[in-house]
Amino acid sequence: MARRAASLLAGGYEGEEFLLVVGGSHAEGIVHGAPALYWPEVWGARALLYVWDAAAAPTVIAGLGNQSWRVREMCARVCAEHGVGTVKDLVRRTTDENARVRTAAARAIAVVGDETGIRSLEAMLRDPERDVRRAAQQSLAALRERLGDSDGDTDTDTDSAAP
Repeated sequence: MARRAASLLAGGYEGEEFLLVVGGSHAEGIVHGAPALYWPEVWGARALLYVWDAAAAPTVIAGLGNQSWRVREMCARVCAEHGVGTVKDLVRRTTDENARVRTAAARAIAVVGDETGIRSLEAMLRDPERDVRRAAQQSLAALRERLGDSDGDTDTDTDSAAP
């Protein structure tokens, strides 16, 4: 299932039956001749939220650069769900033209990020969209907690520890 979903995400064809499984009733239009546009790729990425194989990771990371914002958003969501990618893979999406992609990238950085992710998320706190700023703030707090930096300082101060 994950292999076939990754194939859809990469632009492959996995047959009408599989398309109907991952796309539901919306896929019927495509099966009956409507233009596919980007929907099969979105559905492939979305399926990877629920069925996962690490072999799909390179395809998901490549999908972060897809021309469709819906595919980029879904790939960022998959990165967050499965801990896939790095800050370097996601940082370009923090300035994406679409706010939903920027929000998903912030959430993914909270999961996979390191200290360099803190700088990216801090820059997002000035985003023009309130929802992006909110996601950046929440992601920044989660990343700092994950890194053991709850006070916002990435340096460990061993002198302040009580004996």
